[in-house]
Amino acid sequence: MARSADPHHREELLDQIVDYLAGHGLSTLSMRPLAQHLGKSTRVLTHHFADKEALLRATMEHLDERHRAWMRSLPGLPGTASVGAIIRRTWDWQTTEENLPIARLIHEIEGLAAAGKLHGHIPRLLADRSEFVAELLQERGVPDADAVRISTLTNSAYTGLQLDFLTSGDRERVEIALDQLCALVDDWVTAV
Repeated sequence: MARSADPHHREELLDQIVDYLAGHGLSTLSMRPLAQHLGKSTRVLTHHFADKEALLRATMEHLDERHRAWMRSLPGLPGTASVGAIIRRTWDWQTTEENLPIARLIHEIEGLAAAGKLHGHIPRLLADRSEFVAELLQERGVPDADAVRISTLTNSAYTGLQLDFLTSGDRERVEIALDQLCALVDDWVTAV
């Protein structure tokens, strides 16, 4: 009789897989090189994940959970900081050298999802970001419809700025634009 997968070990394994993907990318994911990198056999991977599709699904869910936990841990969330300040803190955290690989992975996932290449594995984190910012806006008195509109615009601009930074490497120019975005968001909150 086969042993059931240990949930704690599975979580550790998923953390390692996310870290692997952050360094190697998602588009070339293959079970054998992944197992070798992790110092495991492919049998260990298939013990926890039936196949590559199951591994991909579980990894996307785990990345979503990590992303949500990180967003909930941001300082200033209960309304003590402006939305612009929270956006700036998010940027500063995501663009540290140690976190850039995850930012790149998220953008790779966005690109693959936009190209229809994830076959139903669109991660929740893409929608979570918009809901997260909309909730911040609502907590600060912005009506629901305005919060959704402003959140959509803010997240799209933020994503574009991050892609600009990742491709150009021009932090100074991009962060000037980011600071303008943060000021605009705070102005919209004040105006509404």
